[in-house]
Amino acid sequence: MAKISVNDLSFCYDGSFDNVFENVSFSIDTNWKLGFIGRNGKGKTTFLNLLQGKYSYEGTITTNMMFDYFPYQIMEHQMQLPAAEFAEELKQGCEIWRVICELDELGESAEILYRPFGNLSPGERTKVMLSVLFSGEHDFLLIDEPTNHLDQEAREIVKKYLSSKKGFVLVSHDRDLLDACIDHCLVLNRKTIEVQEGNFTSWWENKQRKDQFALAENEKHLKEIQKLKQAARRTTEWADKNERTKIGFDPIKEHDRCKSTRAHIGAKTKKMQSRVKQMEGRINREIEVKEGLLQDLEKPVDLKLVQLSHHKNTLVNMKDYCVQYSDAVRPIIKDLTFGINKGERIALSGKNGCGKSTLIKIILQKSEMDQEKLAIYEKGLCEVASGLEISYVGQDTATLEGDVQSFCKEHNLNLSLFCAILRQLDFERTQFLKNMEEYSEGQKKKVLLAASLLTPAHLYIWDEPLNYIDVFSRMQIEKLLLEYQPTLLFVEHDIRFREKIATKVIEL
Repeated sequence: MAKISVNDLSFCYDGSFDNVFENVSFSIDTNWKLGFIGRNGKGKTTFLNLLQGKYSYEGTITTNMMFDYFPYQIMEHQMQLPAAEFAEELKQGCEIWRVICELDELGESAEILYRPFGNLSPGERTKVMLSVLFSGEHDFLLIDEPTNHLDQEAREIVKKYLSSKKGFVLVSHDRDLLDACIDHCLVLNRKTIEVQEGNFTSWWENKQRKDQFALAENEKHLKEIQKLKQAARRTTEWADKNERTKIGFDPIKEHDRCKSTRAHIGAKTKKMQSRVKQMEGRINREIEVKEGLLQDLEKPVDLKLVQLSHHKNTLVNMKDYCVQYSDAVRPIIKDLTFGINKGERIALSGKNGCGKSTLIKIILQKSEMDQEKLAIYEKGLCEVASGLEISYVGQDTATLEGDVQSFCKEHNLNLSLFCAILRQLDFERTQFLKNMEEYSEGQKKKVLLAASLLTPAHLYIWDEPLNYIDVFSRMQIEKLLLEYQPTLLFVEHDIRFREKIATKVIEL
């Protein structure tokens, strides 16, 4: 079994304010099914690029393995071609018969290799790329968030497929996927990096125990420091009081005193002062131990939500509603009946392309939030309450550009409050000095979520809000929604999030 050894790795992007990695050392086995866990912007994708030799760095990365990376970058001209024609451009030496065997494991026929890649669904594209990735024999595979934008059925297929493989690093924030597919964790903590055997749940349980122990030890050291400081202060006061008795005394009241006793008093004072220095040394040692205890503590700050109360109980009402695009041969939504009442958190569920995002756009359009006119035919009732304020988070982050101040000005957001929410979502202060084009995908998604949380609304509509969002922030958002219980319509394929949050699931 080959090893990948990382020693004293340091890396910083040109013009950046801080190091992504600093004097990092660890070792991993290329036979592992390794889950890569960490906050957004901590450097997971950067590390995968360093393994591929894309950037210069300080320190050493030692291995005799070759690497291959998912997702492949598909060029514009390749989108018009079948994957069978350019598979070897993606992976050198790729043999189509091996790709077909991998596709069979993914429950897909070879036919999709011979259709234009651009015509394939997101799930089909992922399956083709994974099949090409695993068609080799000796590469160590770097898999970066393979289930983003996939529906639940496609996620289950990918999960089952990856669980049967080994020899890869999997970057994912999907807790269900990590539990099913990995046997070791590589974790980017706040200040350190650790490698641990087990899946996500076992690592998380261990982390919670370690954090509780660190908090208890921290409390113990704080008490010890306080006791030592009080003792040092008392001894210092005694030493000072003793020292003042060296000069000047009343021979009547202190008949046993004479000038020769000054030396004895000085020696006693010196002994007390020495004791104070020893206590100060112990205090400093206690402080040093304490400072290392909480460096990796994850203590997400509770988020807040400002929601409005509408005079109507039913905010959206649909009855026997049908929608068909003007250039389509059949309806995308047929005979849909449901309502969104105050306090409900409704999850839209279904395969990619079943009309979830279309339905959201129609609601936004009818509430006059979205000016884009859809080329559709409608039948049945789709009624949105008048004066309805909606706070929307879409899938697309490509429109984010410029700095945070410009974004707040454009969207009429309070800059201080907006930055405070981003800080609670683990943004470093240095991120506010960058343009948003430089943010990771997870950080961009947090910008959209922060804007939504800061926008008072009757109804929150979130379309796949957790794509690229790290595990800790997902837990923060879950806690927020369960505490404030806003009226929410959402699309999310993270099964654990949906099970915790949804009060009702609408299957399309």
